Amino acid sequence: MLPVMSIPQTAGQAEAPAIRVRNLEKSFKQLPVLRGVHLDVARGSILALLGSNGAGKTTLVKILATLLRADAGTARVNGFDVAGQAGQVRESISLTGQFAAVDEILTGRENLVLVARLRHLADPGAIADDLLRRFSLTEAANRRVATYSGGMRRRLDIAMSLIGSPPVIFLDEPTTGLDPQARIEVWQAVRELAGGGTTVLLTTQHLDEAEQLADRIAILHQGRIIVDGTPDELKRLLPAPEVEYVEKQPSLEDVFLALVGTETEKADR
Repeated sequence: MLPVMSIPQTAGQAEAPAIRVRNLEKSFKQLPVLRGVHLDVARGSILALLGSNGAGKTTLVKILATLLRADAGTARVNGFDVAGQAGQVRESISLTGQFAAVDEILTGRENLVLVARLRHLADPGAIADDLLRRFSLTEAANRRVATYSGGMRRRLDIAMSLIGSPPVIFLDEPTTGLDPQARIEVWQAVRELAGGGTTVLLTTQHLDEAEQLADRIAILHQGRIIVDGTPDELKRLLPAPEVEYVEKQPSLEDVFLALVGTETEKADR
């Protein structure tokens, strides 16, 4: 069994976390999936939950979103207990799964208006227009979602999750199946969420994604958090490398982006 390594948070981070998990356990029949998970996520921050397939990332998110019940332990989201105050938790969160949950028959704007109406919000049209602008989808607002690229669909999906201004958002592997350019578009959308004060818990298998986005990274392995810290803190866990001159060669991603560009407008054509 791997030892748990927790790098202490700063005093500001430790106050009133948006998500607090203590000794959470979950098994499916005889298979233990979560084995005593401890985790804090500071308000307005991005925490990347890293782990391989089967590590328990999605199970943990489902428990925090009140979709599964834990076998043992406690979890609080936005100050509410996920077991005893499920209704308040659901009012505080939004969950975006691994695949975009958008209606392809409707236009982008119609998708947003529909969700705003379902939440009984005033002026759903204005809400939709604001989110289209924030996620650079205004020019595609009246196109059917079936014509959208993968990155555009994902951005629309995340925009839909913001309706009602939930303080906490769960993004379960949001860049699954996207090409490099679409991934960068989604990364920018996630950064804007945190910049607006939203707390984001992001699950991913991609180390570069965690490094690009996260304020803190937690690694879930064999049902336990084995390390939790900032990207720089995690890097310092390994010995410093010897310094030597090596000519840097461009990566395939560098070449791809140089050829096709990174501007969102190009992906929207």
